[in-house]
Amino acid sequence: MGQNKEKMMLISKETALEIHKRLLELYPERKCALNFKSPYELLVASRLSAQCTDIRVNIVTEELFKKYPTEKELSEADFEDVASIIKSCGLGNTKARDIITASKQLCELNGILPDTKEGLLKIKGVGRKIANLLLGEIYHQDGVVIVDTHCIRLTNRMGFCDEENPKKIEDILRTVIPAKESLDFCHAIVFHGRQICKAQKPNCNECILNDICLKNFKEKGKNKK
Repeated sequence: MGQNKEKMMLISKETALEIHKRLLELYPERKCALNFKSPYELLVASRLSAQCTDIRVNIVTEELFKKYPTEKELSEADFEDVASIIKSCGLGNTKARDIITASKQLCELNGILPDTKEGLLKIKGVGRKIANLLLGEIYHQDGVVIVDTHCIRLTNRMGFCDEENPKKIEDILRTVIPAKESLDFCHAIVFHGRQICKAQKPNCNECILNDICLKNFKEKGKNKK
């Protein structure tokens, strides 16, 4: 028999839902941090965001999309030129190859992204994280869970899981976060990870979750010893 995913959480379902509720209230203006005006732009921007900040990606794509406004232009672009424009995002050559190839695939699809995860994963450079983002932002599908570095860090700290595998974290969150609000929750996690629950020095004293966060309880326990 398969293991009950809900039991893998270190906190109760009630606590998990309270965390979810507070984060959505704290960040009412939650939205995708990547700037985009079309499915093509989000596809490209999300690939560039790997190991790069969204702020940097938004700076780079402003120039990139001015020169290559649609998938057709980018599919026919000079590789060296694209690599030069996106160089500051890191992994320039790999990302240039991926977004040019992905643009060619999008052209073959008449500019229409697949509306299934299986279809999206066939596009060059698209993994589970990007596929879920596209399904949520472009097709507004319920139940999408975007597991990025913020999500991994915060869900482990808060007690949703003790897990680094994105697929397993995705499955765990789906058991507890309401499907219609899962995309909002993921965006709120990103905002909270940037502003409060930072990687190196989380500001637990200023956090609205410090009375229910598992990490904070563990830290308090250590200080009492």
